[in-house]
Amino acid sequence: MKTVPKRATGALECASGGVNARRPRGRPRGFDRAAALEAAMNVFWRKGFEATSVLDLTQAMGINPPSLYAAFGDKERLFLEAVVYYQEGRYASCPYVEEATAKGAVGRLLAHLADELPAPEHPGCLMVMTMATAGCSPELKAALSERRAFSRTRLEERIDRGIKEGDVPAGTDAASLADFFATIITGMALQARDGATRRALRATVERAMQLFPDPPAARGKKRARREPRAA
Repeated sequence: MKTVPKRATGALECASGGVNARRPRGRPRGFDRAAALEAAMNVFWRKGFEATSVLDLTQAMGINPPSLYAAFGDKERLFLEAVVYYQEGRYASCPYVEEATAKGAVGRLLAHLADELPAPEHPGCLMVMTMATAGCSPELKAALSERRAFSRTRLEERIDRGIKEGDVPAGTDAASLADFFATIITGMALQARDGATRRALRATVERAMQLFPDPPAARGKKRARREPRAA
């Protein structure tokens, strides 16, 4: 009886899915995409896009490079997905648009950020950090710009709703007001990155909210309180 050489036997087992067959490369068993994104987000947040290596990511995510590429494509696409994950999580944790008035909504968002931005483990804001991301493709830069615009657009939409519902004065420029508060948020994030305390950021919020326009009825009440009573 003719025997099959060992090399041929091994090849047959691999082709038929035998015990010696190599497991295809890809995501490991029990792969938790959300946990992997959370880990990647934390690395990018701490080190920035350019300074983060694939080794940094795979070590934090608990996977090997082939698994990373199979699951996310490449470093740029992983970064963008981590940014989206961060952005959606931040807004989900502060549903400010549900407030009854536009002023209440913006105030709630700023107060939330004043408490969150100085967190010692991750000071600042990942969305603001993306503004300094230079070593990436034009496609990624455009996608990041679009994500930042999304945040500002939500502000404008909430202010515009306040105008329609009457809690923001008619004629208010919703776009300019949204730009103003988006700038305040960016400044708060940079200050937090440089070590600003919650107390300092809350003071910034209080001052900024004084510039939010009140509806005519509220302005009339303020004037009435300031006017001296007749003798």
